Amino acid sequence: MTVLIKHLRPWGKETVDLLIEAGKISKLEPSLTPPAQCQVIDGQNRLLLPGLINAHAHLDKNLLGLPWHKNQVPGPRIRDFVDFERNFRKEKNISAETQAAKQIEASIHLGITHIRTHIDIDTEAGLEHFEGVMRTKERYKDKMTLQTVAFPQSGMLIRSGTVQLLEEALKQGADCLGGLDPSSIDRDPVKHLDTLFALADRYNVELDIHLHEPGELGAFAVELIIERCKALSLQGNITLSHCFCLGQIDDRYLNHLIDGLLDTQIAVMSLGSGTSPFPPLKKLYEAGITLCTGTDGIRDTWGPHNSPDILNRVQVLAYRSGFRKDEDIEMLLDIATYSSAKVMKDGEYGLAVGKRADLVILPGDTPAQAVIEQASDRLVIKNGALVSGNVAPDKDSDNPSNI
Repeated sequence: MTVLIKHLRPWGKETVDLLIEAGKISKLEPSLTPPAQCQVIDGQNRLLLPGLINAHAHLDKNLLGLPWHKNQVPGPRIRDFVDFERNFRKEKNISAETQAAKQIEASIHLGITHIRTHIDIDTEAGLEHFEGVMRTKERYKDKMTLQTVAFPQSGMLIRSGTVQLLEEALKQGADCLGGLDPSSIDRDPVKHLDTLFALADRYNVELDIHLHEPGELGAFAVELIIERCKALSLQGNITLSHCFCLGQIDDRYLNHLIDGLLDTQIAVMSLGSGTSPFPPLKKLYEAGITLCTGTDGIRDTWGPHNSPDILNRVQVLAYRSGFRKDEDIEMLLDIATYSSAKVMKDGEYGLAVGKRADLVILPGDTPAQAVIEQASDRLVIKNGALVSGNVAPDKDSDNPSNI
C-alpha cells in the first residue's frame, strides 16, 4: 500500500508530507504530489513521532480485564511478592497467552510499536507462561515488534532445574536471557552471573538483568557484570534493569561505574518506580549511556499501579526527576523512542527516509505537550499499515483515503 500523509510535524518541527511505500518512509518533505493509486490522508498539522517503545514489560503478569485484585502481599521483601504472585496465578489459572494479548491490544491503540517483555520461568509453571506469550507473539507479529526475555523471577540457583528450563526457552526462541538480584535472591553472585553469561555466550543472546539490589551491594554486581562482559566480548548486548544502586552511591563511585558501562556499552533501564532512589537519568544520558524505559508490571499482584501508556511513563519519570523544562521532558521521550530502539537493536526505526514506517500521530504543539496531555486520539501505523485510529481524508485530493 502506498500512503501519503500530508501536513505533519515530525517531533514538533516544521510541517512536511510523508510518503509511505512498501512499509517504509520513502519521502519526507513539504508539498508532495501523490503518486498514482495512493491513499491520501490529512495529518491536520499534528505531531509525528516514531512508534513508542515499551522496553521493559511483564506481559504475562497483568490482570487487565479480570476482577479487581486487592493487594494482599504478606511481607515487604521481593521474595514475598514473588511467592504470592506465583501461588495466585496457579490458583486462579491465569492464562499468560490471554493476558499478554490484552496488554498488546491496549498498547497498539496507544501508539506502542515495540515491546520487550520478561516472562516468568520457574520449576512450578515450567515453560507454560513462555509458551503462552510466544503464541501471542506469533498472533500479533504484524502489529507489534515483540522481544521475549526468559526470566527466572522465582530465583535460579535456589530452585534446582530452573537453569535447564531457561536453556530450553532459549532453544525455543527466547530473544534474551534474564537474571535477578544475584546476591540477595540466589545468594551467590559469582555463580549466578557465570551461569547467565555462559548461557548467553552459548546461545548468542542478549542479557537483561533485573538489579534491585541497593547501594554498594548493587554496585558490586554491576562491577561483576562489567568484568564478565569484557571477558566474553559481549559489549552492547547487556541491559541492567532498574539498577537502583546507581542513584544510591557517591559521585566518585558512580563516575567509576559510568566509565565501565560506557566501555562495555551496557544499557540501563529505569522506570522511576516506587519510592526508591533511581539512576540519575540526565547525568547518564549526557555521559552517553544507552537508556531505555518501559511500563514494568501493569495492574498485577505486585500492585494496582502503572499504565500501558508509555507517554504516562515518561511523565512519571519527569515528575520523579523534577524535570519542568520542555527539553528535559523531550530527553525522556527520546529515551522512550530512539534510545529504547537502540536497546532493541532496531536499525530500521526512526523518522527518516528508508526507515520502517512505525509511527504515531497525535495532537500537540510540542513533544513535551504530548507527554503531559497524553491525548487519546492517536493514529498508529505499523509496518506502513494503519493499526489504530481514525483518519481524516484529504479533501483536496482526487484520491482521498478510504481506510
